[in-house]
Amino acid sequence: MSEGPARSFPSRLPKRAKAGPVHVDRASPPPSAPRDLVEPDLPRTAKIRDGKALRTGFTTGACATAAAKAAILLLATGKRSSTVDVWLPVGRRVEFAVDRCETLGDAAEAVVVKDAGDDPDVTNGAHLTATVAWSDEPGVHLYGGDGVGVVTRPGLGLEVGGPAINGTPRQMIRITVEEVCDPYRDRGVDVVVSVPEGEQMAKRTTNARLGILGGISILGTTGIVRPFSTAAWRASVLQAVDVMAAANLDTCVLTTGGRTERAAIGLMPGLDEVCFTEVGDFTGAAVERCVYAGLRRLVFVGMAGKLAKLGAGVMMTHYTKSRVDTGYLAEVTARAGGDAALVAAVGEANTGRHAYELWSQRGLLTAAGDTLCDDVAINLAAWARHCGGELEVDAVLVDFDDLNPVAWSTRAPERLAATGTDPALWARP
Repeated sequence: MSEGPARSFPSRLPKRAKAGPVHVDRASPPPSAPRDLVEPDLPRTAKIRDGKALRTGFTTGACATAAAKAAILLLATGKRSSTVDVWLPVGRRVEFAVDRCETLGDAAEAVVVKDAGDDPDVTNGAHLTATVAWSDEPGVHLYGGDGVGVVTRPGLGLEVGGPAINGTPRQMIRITVEEVCDPYRDRGVDVVVSVPEGEQMAKRTTNARLGILGGISILGTTGIVRPFSTAAWRASVLQAVDVMAAANLDTCVLTTGGRTERAAIGLMPGLDEVCFTEVGDFTGAAVERCVYAGLRRLVFVGMAGKLAKLGAGVMMTHYTKSRVDTGYLAEVTARAGGDAALVAAVGEANTGRHAYELWSQRGLLTAAGDTLCDDVAINLAAWARHCGGELEVDAVLVDFDDLNPVAWSTRAPERLAATGTDPALWARP
């Protein structure tokens, strides 16, 4: 995915766009392995409220894709759709109701209203709008319109100056366009995604702090919003530790989400699957439960942002309760041998990922990452002592993209040998 050259909007496309285009290439087709596409299910405690099952919803990315499907169908066939079905990364197709579908001169526009299910976020009810027109340039060219944020700072994995439309929704929209027409032969397709009142919605998010200005982000890695309350998630984490203890297992592996859990399972294939749990933001509570349940070892596998919070001593890592302390990451940089210029740059970093990228660019990722992991291991072991017990703790930092381990605490290679870890994974370049 790369930012395209600046160009004027074709006359047939209403001037709704304010960021872009980004040209959505075909380098990232939908994954073919069904196992990788499974949305991890939550325990029963995270799926009910007052005895009733919580209803799932759909992400802004899924709704924008559905709107794009209705719009391109109208543009290509002249037929208005009241419903459309789209492919979701969880490996199935889902039908969406189309709120509005109409022609605008030589363009077509459609709207899908977001239904976030139970526990809705600030974008519930948002009118995800897609405006499409033919382009003289082959390919799918994606723009952000009114109500979609513009990326102004690095560290988010998106082009600075481009629309805040994440990678998975970009590819979902590309796939949807390709289902209706061939945008690579004689003519391409311009797609503008906009969200009326999105700028107001964004004021209730952390977008501005992250450097996403003027609107919301179009998000989603699976297309589905899984509802849960924070209390239910915490209860599910504690329940998972209890299950480990009941099975006479002595090692708990904490991860921050589905991707890091897959990385952890690949890293430690010798452990029973029950040893792995998505801890979310409740690391402190999980460590306390491990002590209470009599477990002996703890491994934390995560990416730079969560590790940065734990390394700084924050045990509850939800974004509303804490933020990445770039001053701490600057200190880590200095301790790892970074020069003054790099220390200053990391101190001004926008996100944990931005600091990670700066370390990588300057050849300091190994040293800084190891230092960070050692801090995490020390802090979690200290928290266990605070809770009245002892745990052997290790931490592993994995890459944002390929999920390979890039850094780890000092004793991790020795201690994780018993978990079936491939020794080659610890080899330094």
